[in-house]
Amino acid sequence: MRIHVPEAASGRLSDAWRLCVGTGRFELALRRDYQDSLAMIQRDIGFRHIRGHGLLSDGVGVYRPYEYQGATRTRYAFTYVDQVVDAYLDLGIRPFLELGFMPAGLASGEQTVFWWAGNVTPPRSWNQWADLVRATVSHLVDRYGIEQVRTWPIEVWNEPNLKEFWAGADRDAYHRLYEVSADAVKAVDASLQVGGPAISPGADDWLIPFAEFVDGRGVPCDFVSKHAYTSGPAQHVPFGVHQTLAPAERLLEQFATPRELLAATGLAGLPVHITEFNSSYRPDNPVHDTALHAAYLAPVLANGGDLVDSFSYWTFSDMFEEAGVPTSLFHGGFGLLTHRQIRKPTYHLYAFMARMGEHVLSRGGDHLVTRDDTGRVTVLAWAPVDVTGGPPVDGHTVRLSIPIGGLGTASVYLSRSSVSEEAGNAWAAWCEMGRPASPGSRQLADLYEAAEPGRSHRSLPRVGGCVELDLVLARHEVTLVELTPVVDETPPWWDDNRLLGLARPAPQPSGRSADE
Repeated sequence: MRIHVPEAASGRLSDAWRLCVGTGRFELALRRDYQDSLAMIQRDIGFRHIRGHGLLSDGVGVYRPYEYQGATRTRYAFTYVDQVVDAYLDLGIRPFLELGFMPAGLASGEQTVFWWAGNVTPPRSWNQWADLVRATVSHLVDRYGIEQVRTWPIEVWNEPNLKEFWAGADRDAYHRLYEVSADAVKAVDASLQVGGPAISPGADDWLIPFAEFVDGRGVPCDFVSKHAYTSGPAQHVPFGVHQTLAPAERLLEQFATPRELLAATGLAGLPVHITEFNSSYRPDNPVHDTALHAAYLAPVLANGGDLVDSFSYWTFSDMFEEAGVPTSLFHGGFGLLTHRQIRKPTYHLYAFMARMGEHVLSRGGDHLVTRDDTGRVTVLAWAPVDVTGGPPVDGHTVRLSIPIGGLGTASVYLSRSSVSEEAGNAWAAWCEMGRPASPGSRQLADLYEAAEPGRSHRSLPRVGGCVELDLVLARHEVTLVELTPVVDETPPWWDDNRLLGLARPAPQPSGRSADE
């Protein structure tokens, strides 16, 4: 069936899909290859904010207790903080700050999470924690200015509903942490944004108590945050996992729950930020590297902005060490990019979204059509994904009739870019190479080339004010089509038939042939 795309826009395409992106722990941003990778991301996609763990952990070195004249004192050192934030701002991206984890010198216990040992226990002194938060935020305001910092959301902790991230998953203790932290932030400037509770999937039962707590005690809260993933339990293998996946619609359902649950509370109407989302919550699941993954997430990017104010892909790069240093170039990392900046299919999905227009013309289960202010029309289309393990669909067809151009437009230029099992799929090429853990220079060159999307172009006739577009999609394909009305500037003397310099036969008088 052919879909007739309306000429009038139904609304604007939300920017929620790129308002934020995730990153490995804070101090990884000191690395040159990290900054090079983020620069590439910003050129092609242009995220607005970046969020990761570890701002207050020992690896960043902010909290520095010392002894002097018989008394214990505290110095706050922002050497690494300044270098990282300076680098972010130079690359056109702002922090989405996460307050965590606990400095060892302030921690009440020794429980840690991750290979890099972030401490997840409450502070032994709530006053000293408040001082740390206040000193950190004050420094950022002094260095970068309140007009800048008030655009940086500040989130209190990470997934406190999980005992791995907050000792005992103690909800009352988290509420106290939130109150102390929020009050400390607002003590610096009341216009700063602070929020939480940054819960993991399956913990929506924390939302109502959180709302009741902050409302009942008058605790500041400027936004609500949570995370969304769709993978099942981890089936461990050495240096990796396999997991089942729920349909991608489950991500959208998770996005929707905060507003639904909080509608009758004091937090109704606040911005909702999904500060982490992905298919798998594991940094070593190979599904992240595949073309299937791009097609799986395409409807989420196309529709998620109708439900939340942001949804932050976890993460932009495979420079990520929660489970240790990766043992192979492709290892199932979260990233849109591998180490050495090889673009995965999901990278291209995001880059395609960055080229979409502002005005939504049509949206369906397998496509999104937009137009920009110049009249360029863009189509994002994707093949269906079967998460039950059935064979991928080959030949899924999207048929559209698209209004474009104006008086005098006879043809339209079509440019198409695609990723699929066969195109723009460096992971497939790496598998065919035998999965080399450390590819050599020639193999890397082949992988960079394999990561390039498939591209094609042609001219389409404009008939009745529209072009007819028939897109036949390969297995797990995501395709971007850009349609531009042609303004023909061909000189009157140009003749394609004379490309090789051959003279054209002279026109013959009527009734005579050239052989006579």
